[in-house]
Amino acid sequence: MKEHVKNILLIIAGAFIFAAGINYLAIPNKLSEGGVIGITIVTYYYWGWSPGITNFIINAILIVTGYRLLDKRSMVYTILGILFCSLFLYLTENKLAPVTTNPLLAAIFAGLLVGIGIGLVFLSGGTTGGSAIVARLFNKYFGWTLGNAMLIFDIVVIMASSFIIGIEKTMYTFIAVYIGARTVDYIVDGLNTKRAITIISGRTEAIAAKITGEMKRGATVLHGHGAYTGAPKEVLYVVIGKQELMRLKSLVHETDPEAFVVIHEVHEVLGRGFSK
Repeated sequence: MKEHVKNILLIIAGAFIFAAGINYLAIPNKLSEGGVIGITIVTYYYWGWSPGITNFIINAILIVTGYRLLDKRSMVYTILGILFCSLFLYLTENKLAPVTTNPLLAAIFAGLLVGIGIGLVFLSGGTTGGSAIVARLFNKYFGWTLGNAMLIFDIVVIMASSFIIGIEKTMYTFIAVYIGARTVDYIVDGLNTKRAITIISGRTEAIAAKITGEMKRGATVLHGHGAYTGAPKEVLYVVIGKQELMRLKSLVHETDPEAFVVIHEVHEVLGRGFSK
């Protein structure tokens, strides 16, 4: 129950921040967005339709069409995300003066707010609907980051909206969407970003002892051999937080300055000592 309450609060907070970015920064500066919200903004510019109502109708159609594509828990949170986003878009519409009339500032901060809002909804296990549903599917089945998947789908909508808002505002919109996509990645993955280190050395035992003793981190020893020499080699594999990287590099260098070290960025780590 506590987890469900926390997730619902994340959805509510994310939906409000998302709506604020749209109604107080994007729309007053005639910027667009990607996905379904981009379509709703364009219909607002062209016909004056309420973004909140239009967003709800389009996403309701998508939910009915693709409800089998997500598990029950994700679908419930997605429906909540759509409801709260549409509600806050409707409630905040034309309620306050625009924060800024500078299109560049609007693009930067609209991207941040929209990205934070969507990221918080994603953290709950839901989506804001539209292209976000497709983004989660590509993330689940093809390993795309959520931000990159959304960015690709959003480009199509943005290019189409250029006929309504013009080329210059379309370029500003691309800035906003890119910042939003990177913000989503940071909110969802950035706080859990790890580094996987592969160490090939003649002194693997000494390096492993320092890693386990001084850094209190585990290490896995893999047995291999050189492709050219055929000589047996031991390879260390370690996963650490990015803030621990400099210390690990220093320990390896002190123990074996000739060690061969490969550093990989890891977006998510599950298991003992990391996320469940």
